[in-house]
Amino acid sequence: MIFKKFHFPIFVLLAVFFALQSCEKKSIKKLEKKSNLTEINRLIELGEKHYKIAKYDSSYYYFSKAKSLCDVKKDTAKIIYSIINLATIEQNQGDYSSSETTVLEAFHFLKNNPKPNHHWGVYTTLGINYLHTLDYKRALHYNNVALNLNTNKYRKASIKNNIALVYMEMNNYKKAIKILLPLILEKEVINDSLIFSIILDNLGYSYFKTGNPKAIDYINQATKIRETKKNDWGLIASYIHLSEYYQKGNAKLANQYAKLAYEKATKVNNTDDRLQSLKLIIENSSGNQLKKYSLDYIRINDSLVKSRQTNKNQFAKIKYDSKEDKEENLRLKTQKAETALELEKQKNQNLILNFLVISGILSIIFIYYFLKAINKKEKIQTSYDTETRIAKKLHDELANDVYHTMAFAETQDLSTSQNKESLLNNLDAIYSRTRNISKENSIVDTGTKFVEGLKEMMSGFNTSAITILTNGIDSVNWHALERDKKIIIYRVIQELLVNMKKHSQCSLAVITFKKSDNKLQIDYSDNGIGVVLDNINSKNGLQNVENRILSINGTITFDTKSNKGFKTSFTIPA
Repeated sequence: MIFKKFHFPIFVLLAVFFALQSCEKKSIKKLEKKSNLTEINRLIELGEKHYKIAKYDSSYYYFSKAKSLCDVKKDTAKIIYSIINLATIEQNQGDYSSSETTVLEAFHFLKNNPKPNHHWGVYTTLGINYLHTLDYKRALHYNNVALNLNTNKYRKASIKNNIALVYMEMNNYKKAIKILLPLILEKEVINDSLIFSIILDNLGYSYFKTGNPKAIDYINQATKIRETKKNDWGLIASYIHLSEYYQKGNAKLANQYAKLAYEKATKVNNTDDRLQSLKLIIENSSGNQLKKYSLDYIRINDSLVKSRQTNKNQFAKIKYDSKEDKEENLRLKTQKAETALELEKQKNQNLILNFLVISGILSIIFIYYFLKAINKKEKIQTSYDTETRIAKKLHDELANDVYHTMAFAETQDLSTSQNKESLLNNLDAIYSRTRNISKENSIVDTGTKFVEGLKEMMSGFNTSAITILTNGIDSVNWHALERDKKIIIYRVIQELLVNMKKHSQCSLAVITFKKSDNKLQIDYSDNGIGVVLDNINSKNGLQNVENRILSINGTITFDTKSNKGFKTSFTIPA
């Protein structure tokens, strides 16, 4: 609704205008909102300045302040620009979920903003987010939407390169080559050394992955351009690709390029590329050098996890404080409006009826914003609880592995191929677990792909020792089920399976779906050791399950007997 997007004082002024008309024109003029354009531009310039010098916390603060001062009807371009920058900062910190949530705010403002470059920025940001979260279908969708916009050839070349990157991540290098090869012949690309070197490097790497001998020429050409332009960020990618290229044929040269990449990544403070470079160095090192770089990898990886969690909390606080400041300004302006109206009432008793009408309107608005503020606080608390849970999961599942890997690196002879291979396997397992935790907390697709996603999630718990069976899932009319209920069902089943994997020691779990009398019943059972509900440590996961079901007016029962398996059944209105 448009009403939700108006600032509170503007709505008050409109109510006063229509109620009191010409009798209160002087009072209304005193309450008119002054233009904030100068201050908005100043804050945006500060945000850009701090972004360029990698002070992302300060940059985030200024863009957030600028956005809060914008008029939702007059300053849509400024709002969209601020939103894109906020989402990009979150994206750079690896918080792709928050970045997606932030950039989606821009969709409302795009409706009233015909400029294609703003649409391009929003869709491109979404495409990059989905690429990093391995949602390749959505990444391709939004990149193709951006490609079809009426933008210049430079932007189109850039988005084609992004589409090629998606195919490269999907290991479809032939498709990537088909997209990239025509681009290096375009005048606009050749005249821009930055985009030209990027496309050359990606094309060379794709040729390398397909075994084409042309690969090294393109990679070297891109490297030469970047060295001439002193493009440290680009050189990191070039050196990494060269290291991979020479890894099998010339281990010494591969190691040299990996170290060059590590030096550049350290210079520009790019932690992700430092880790990737270290991994290549480790693969081509031995003895004391292997031990040194392995310990560096573990230290930097641990620091990265902590840093990103800290930044995520900090950005959440900036958002919260910005909203609090805005609400405080609204309250002060509301008090001023009420005082002005009270004075008008004292001057003219004939306006009593109008004043009562206005007071009623103000009361409704106050209640609306009061309830809205409570809702915002609840969302923030929910976000905090989620972050706490993820942090605990990182500690419980990764801390021990990291500690044991460090101990292994410190105590074992890493010059032997067996120990070296074991160390690399441990590091790869840590990396895989980190990505799995990210995937567990990704957004649930409640559209046409919901059943497919639900099946994929459940099948992910199948192992050589545990079998997951489902019955009746395709008989349910999922399209008729509300979005929130689908999310609850997905998370509840996920929680039960996680609890099963951690505690049950079962070999078989069965999940049955039944639809009857406008209700959906889901039964879960396994042949594990059961759960003792009096034990608070084992009840935490089940408590989450119960709270989720009760939140949508459902019912749930537990049947637990020690050493006789675990059963639960929950029913929700359908």
